[in-house]
Amino acid sequence: MSELCIRSATLNDLETLLEFEQGMIKAERPLDPFLSKGSLFYYNIPEMIISKHIHLIVAAFKKELVASGYVRIENSKHYHKNPQHGYIGFMYVKEQFRGQKISGLILETLKVWAKEKNLKELRLDVYDSNVRAMKAYERFGFTKSLVNMRIDI
Repeated sequence: MSELCIRSATLNDLETLLEFEQGMIKAERPLDPFLSKGSLFYYNIPEMIISKHIHLIVAAFKKELVASGYVRIENSKHYHKNPQHGYIGFMYVKEQFRGQKISGLILETLKVWAKEKNLKELRLDVYDSNVRAMKAYERFGFTKSLVNMRIDI
C-alpha cells in the first residue's frame, strides 16, 4: 500500500474524523451496555488537533482518509514507575481497509512521537470482546495488565 500516507490531523479533516468517531460508537454500542442511549460524542476533536500534549494522526490512501489514532500524554499514578505515559485512543480504520496492517502503522507512528516526548510507556483500553482489536494490539506488543469490571446497582 505504497500510496498510504500517515500525517498529523488538521482542522480540514474534522468532518471525516467526526464520521470516524460515530463509526467507533456504532461498533462499540453492542460491546458496552453502559453506553448511554441517543447521540454520543467521545472526543473534542478540534481541541485534540491543536493540543500540544495530544498527537492525532490520520492515514490517507489516495487522499481519502481511511484511519485515525492519537496518543495523549497523561500523568501516571504516583506509585507507578513512569511519572507520565502515552495513552492511545481513537484507533479507527474504515471497514474496507481493515486487515491491511494500517493500525500497526498508526501505532508505530504514535510510538515514535511518544518516544520523542521521552515517554517510556504506552497504554490503551480495549473491549475484552473486541477480539480483532485485541489481536492487533497484541501483535504490536501490548499485553493485558488490568481488567476493568462493572455492575449495575
